[in-house]
Amino acid sequence: MKTKLAGKLYYGIGEVAEAFEVNASLIRFWEKEFDEIKPKKNAKGNRKFTNEDVKTIELIYHLVKERGFTLEGAKTHLKEEKNKTLSSFEMISKLKNVKAELLKIKEQL
Repeated sequence: MKTKLAGKLYYGIGEVAEAFEVNASLIRFWEKEFDEIKPKKNAKGNRKFTNEDVKTIELIYHLVKERGFTLEGAKTHLKEEKNKTLSSFEMISKLKNVKAELLKIKEQL
């Protein structure tokens, strides 16, 4: 899953939800469930997610939606093996990008 967010310091919950093609309510739910997601809130209470928050959400999305982890399983996995999981996830993301580029080149031949 490659997010479509780039170039800003903070993102609203709508932008984040749209990037992951989920409802904003799911992002709020994950915020309550996972201590790793800590968006800043302005005076009105609007959430502002940093790039680090987005990376964490992307990892949670990968574990829950793509790999089929339960919420408890994803929490345990993040706490016990976050660095290893993040490293593997980043490698998989890069390989998917390379594959997509190679498929584009193949189509042009």
